[in-house]
Amino acid sequence: MPLNRSHHPELAPCPFLPDTDEVISAASMKVFGKSDRGAAFYEQALRCGQSLWRQGFPAQALLQINRAFGADLQGDESVLAHWPMPYRAAAWVMDQRLSHQFIGNPRRHYQHLATRMVEPRKIPRSWRAWACWYLACHIYPDYQADEKQLAEEGVIEPTRAEIIAALALYGISGEIAMWEAAEALVNA
Repeated sequence: MPLNRSHHPELAPCPFLPDTDEVISAASMKVFGKSDRGAAFYEQALRCGQSLWRQGFPAQALLQINRAFGADLQGDESVLAHWPMPYRAAAWVMDQRLSHQFIGNPRRHYQHLATRMVEPRKIPRSWRAWACWYLACHIYPDYQADEKQLAEEGVIEPTRAEIIAALALYGISGEIAMWEAAEALVNA
């Protein structure tokens, strides 16, 4: 039985995601299969994230933003001129979600995402997850890390400088500035 979902008029669209009046679910991403991860995939993941946000599902919106971070982009795609790497979108969704809306523990989520990443493009995707983890730590300073994983697996949480260095090495052109714009939102 299909879900009867709709956008909630009281939820303002995220200004860092393409707006859509269409109610979109994560199932819309199936059309891309397992290998098509280009600009169209990126834009659809962002549109899906916006729709899920407007439906009142911030955690699911973040999952679609994560999918967008996994797109195979070179940095010169026209979609990036309108919708840069979605660090600001991730920060905005985490910061703007209503207290009754499920968000989980974004700090722990991004820690797990960064440390359990698989191919393709494992290294840049892991560092993007760490960059989002850094934002989550500042938005939710009271949310706990997975201390058990840190201890048992010897995971060392990266510093801001290490994240910037990795984005410079593995990210697309201008990605550090995109992340720093999100950081400025968090620190505002």
